[in-house]
Amino acid sequence: MTSTVSAPAVTPAATGPARALVCRGCGTEFPLAAQHACYECFGPLEVAYDPAALARVTRAEIEAGPQNIWRYAGLLPAGQDPATRVSLDPGLTPLISAPALAAAIGLDAPLWVKDDSANPTHSFKDRVVSVALTAARGLGFTRFACASTGNLANSVAAHAARAGVPSIVFIPGDLEQGKIITTAVYGGDLVAIDGSYDDVNRLCSELVETDEFEDTAFVNVNVRPYYAEGSKTLGYEVAEQLGWRIPAQVVIPMASGELLTKIDKAFTELVEIGLVEAPAGGWKVFGAQSAGCNPIATALHGGTDQITPVKPTGIAKSLNIGDPAAGAYAIEAVQRTGGWMDYADDDEIRAAIRLLARTTGVFAETAGGVTVAVLQKLVAAGKLDPTQETVVFNTGEGLKTLDAVAGLVGPTHRIKPSLRGARDAGLLG
Repeated sequence: MTSTVSAPAVTPAATGPARALVCRGCGTEFPLAAQHACYECFGPLEVAYDPAALARVTRAEIEAGPQNIWRYAGLLPAGQDPATRVSLDPGLTPLISAPALAAAIGLDAPLWVKDDSANPTHSFKDRVVSVALTAARGLGFTRFACASTGNLANSVAAHAARAGVPSIVFIPGDLEQGKIITTAVYGGDLVAIDGSYDDVNRLCSELVETDEFEDTAFVNVNVRPYYAEGSKTLGYEVAEQLGWRIPAQVVIPMASGELLTKIDKAFTELVEIGLVEAPAGGWKVFGAQSAGCNPIATALHGGTDQITPVKPTGIAKSLNIGDPAAGAYAIEAVQRTGGWMDYADDDEIRAAIRLLARTTGVFAETAGGVTVAVLQKLVAAGKLDPTQETVVFNTGEGLKTLDAVAGLVGPTHRIKPSLRGARDAGLLG
């Protein structure tokens, strides 16, 4: 399905580098508008840029910019004018050196954790939402919405509250309570649906075509091309934080698969416009999924790019997209770069959350546990080179998914409030 808004108030790239929307399938181009699918082949659309405009961006310009994703405005499809931005100022999250984690899993080269739990609503979704809603406001939308597995709902509701714009977000009814509360607190409409995320997404795709929702921007439906571009800022930041270089290997969690493709796109753009040099031998992209929802990794393991939808299960609910829209493109990126994909079961995810926490001080939500567990598997299987610098991505905060480890951790001692109690417990030697 597609959706457009006639006579947009402001084109989202009025002074920026974006020049068109282009079909990832057949290459047909369309004007910059609220449209996410090709009229010719129904393929997904993405933003195409003017190479000359991108090439004018310099390291000095970026480094002099704001301490958030908008330092990369010259590489994004919207938000070149600060007054137009819908933003909580996400980005420039920590890139954490992780030598203890590297030693625990057998890596000899530097290992880094890009910790996006430090964003305003504690997930990477603040990046994509800020870009999408900035574009949406330029296109004349007056209400913000999304279909979400949790983190996106948090971010859309928070951005709408900051901007003073009504919001309505749709979630599966069995979402983690922490994510429900951290969406509802912002005061917008929150609609829980009896079904999976794929059911939620399907309903939103139908709602966007109705007259009642013609003024509503669904960040991951009718303005999805702009939304997806926000993920590139993760790749830009990693390169800048490493001293303007690209790591040899990255391990990225996959739900729709779009985050993986956009980080790869960010690296490609940086090389093409001369801001960085590609590492010797290029970079390799690795994807991580939960065993309870692994249609992309399963397709790759089966030697195909045809994704067979699944009904998601398991604790990694933020990755539970059973019919991933960008799955085939994620496979292409992994194969082109010489990477691989794997998946982890619930017990492996829980163990990896604890391993990451005790070796780095980072408490990840279940998606971060998936990524670290898959990193371990890739090293053990010889798929990932332990002598090459690697970055893994933690996309969300562990406080949102406490149930995942609540039964596994707790007090190591319980004592009376006295020196004798402490001595009896062995705390005094």
